Amino acid sequence: MFEIERIIRTALQEDIGLGDVTTESTVPAGVRARAQLVAKEDFVLSGIDVARKVFHLVDSEVAFEKLLEDGHPVKKGEVLAWIKGDARSLLQAERVALNLLQRMSGVATLTNRFVRQVKGTKATIVDTRKTTPGLRVLEKYAVRTGGGTNHRTSLYDGVLIKENHIAAAGGIAKAVAGARGRIPHTLKIEVETGSLDEVRQALDARVDIIMLDNMNLTQMREAVALIDGRALVEASGGVNLERVRDIAETGVDLISVGALTHSYTSVDISMLFQ
Repeated sequence: MFEIERIIRTALQEDIGLGDVTTESTVPAGVRARAQLVAKEDFVLSGIDVARKVFHLVDSEVAFEKLLEDGHPVKKGEVLAWIKGDARSLLQAERVALNLLQRMSGVATLTNRFVRQVKGTKATIVDTRKTTPGLRVLEKYAVRTGGGTNHRTSLYDGVLIKENHIAAAGGIAKAVAGARGRIPHTLKIEVETGSLDEVRQALDARVDIIMLDNMNLTQMREAVALIDGRALVEASGGVNLERVRDIAETGVDLISVGALTHSYTSVDISMLFQ
């Protein structure tokens, strides 16, 4: 929660700065207002409590009544929340609250589309570290809201040995041995592979997760058969809504999708005074 508050305070400082000259010069002090947050399109809701926190950090006396919970499939025209309080406070909180709510709901909505595409398979949709700088905790929460699962949060909570690590270490075996000699037993080791030969090397090194990077469908099927349950299998690279079902049907366990947090579209939500 501390991290979320830090994000909000930074955003408010960026937006309000030394003051809201428009509101302060046009809205008399003490004016009370009642507003609603309204969906302007269909989407999956995420970030309603973050929006509430924005209003409360601007003015702790603002009343925020949420009508829907995160994860709810929203229809165009639905009211998400009622807000009551000092008109100046509502106007100063509006843009930051909407910026975060619209972006988080955009991530959740896109994630949900991918999740629905692989329904009925054993594949789980996971995110990546390709997040908006400074907003990772919010975007990864939004992925979960949309039905997806989080990959590692940052560089410190999981070993993912990629092609550049392998090249610098002198091979998969050396890279894995180096990691295993340093990390605690509680951390898993994942290795990125681009060929069946590299898959075999990863199996020999007894890694926990093998990533199939930018492989075609035939290669994926062969790799899944080769691994045969000895490690979790993650597909990565070139994943889109049109292709994700075919990837899932190769038998992989995980499908990582960078687009969830780098190519989503913010949804349309308005705050309207009543």
